[in-house]
Amino acid sequence: MQEMAQCKANANAANANADEPLESPGELESELSIADISKRHSNPKRWVLYFAILLVAVVVPYWAGRTLAVQHTAWVVKNFSVLSAQGVVFIAWVTTVVTATVLAMALIESGRWLWRFLFVVFLAIEQFISGLCLLRLSFWYSTYVVYGPASGLANAANLGIISAGFGVAVYAILFVGLLVTVPKKSRLNVLTRSWASLIMFYAIEVLAILVVIFGGFMTAM
Repeated sequence: MQEMAQCKANANAANANADEPLESPGELESELSIADISKRHSNPKRWVLYFAILLVAVVVPYWAGRTLAVQHTAWVVKNFSVLSAQGVVFIAWVTTVVTATVLAMALIESGRWLWRFLFVVFLAIEQFISGLCLLRLSFWYSTYVVYGPASGLANAANLGIISAGFGVAVYAILFVGLLVTVPKKSRLNVLTRSWASLIMFYAIEVLAILVVIFGGFMTAM
């Protein structure tokens, strides 16, 4: 009796397995394609190379700009003296804001390498400007030692970069505060969405540069 019951149970299990639908070749191919795409995007060698290039973009342009400022000061002053302080602060501010923007886009659209490439390019430009203008916490003293009476343009560039960085910090605090404190059903929650969040970021950045230009910082140089 036990053997008959066991045989009957095995037969029922076999029938149940036979009733289960088999995956079609198209579904199997689709699953394999998704797996291949995921494997391709998670290539560790590509990421190691990218971070190595990113490190070079941080170090080399800053070093090149600083070397140019220290060893070829007269050339720098001669070729950049045609610019106004307002123009220099705006160029430095735009470069830093664009760098932050492409970084945000690289995080939002993580599947596209275009934004990562642009981030490296603009980061290198921003670092070169920082090195050329001797950006540091006590940049007022450093720029005067190197450039002397012509240090106003370097100070303006540093103010542009710092104002943009300050805007990024204020935006990050506001964004995290909205995520933590604002309920999901609140109308203010729309500010945490991608494009509305970018508009808020640009509004903060514009306010920051206006404060620098019209707040008396330029006259202090």
